[in-house]
Amino acid sequence: MRFAFAIMPLALTLAACQPPAADRYEERAEPPDTARYASEPQPSPDAENAVWAPSTQPLRLLYGIPGQQPFAALACEPEGERPTIRITRFARADEGAQALMAIIGNGHRERFPVESVDNGRAFLWEGTVPAGSDRLDVLTGIRSADLTIPGAGTLVLNASTAPRDLIEACRLAGRKRAPDRSLRSE
Repeated sequence: MRFAFAIMPLALTLAACQPPAADRYEERAEPPDTARYASEPQPSPDAENAVWAPSTQPLRLLYGIPGQQPFAALACEPEGERPTIRITRFARADEGAQALMAIIGNGHRERFPVESVDNGRAFLWEGTVPAGSDRLDVLTGIRSADLTIPGAGTLVLNASTAPRDLIEACRLAGRKRAPDRSLRSE
């Protein structure tokens, strides 16, 4: 018992020599650089009256409320070995950011890699998918779908046959070009 009383003052003296953990933290490390963190999340847009409409560019659809900035775009890129579908979400993205865009609808759940792309005015979310991929069936049904990118909210894609028609046209363009390539290789 005497031993415990003798050690207690020594322990209290040593504890008093140490500054609190919070005080020591500021001395040993720089404050975190907040510029390296993601921007504040954006709210989900109200897409109740949004529609798919042809763009002035061929094989491209815009999705949005007529007369306002579009929310998203789908474009067929037929060049190269295999045609691709480019999906653009017109929502601010941080420079160098990458994410997985989730689309749920038409009995499917798919995730597509997207990254921030500078369109000359802002960084937006974009990704490509081979046009022949079965994963695009999430957009080819007759029901609505939800498109979500972390920090960019969830965009409801209202039901329409326009995405299906664009994807099928892109797939057809790829099949038509395939015989041309085999003839050139002979």
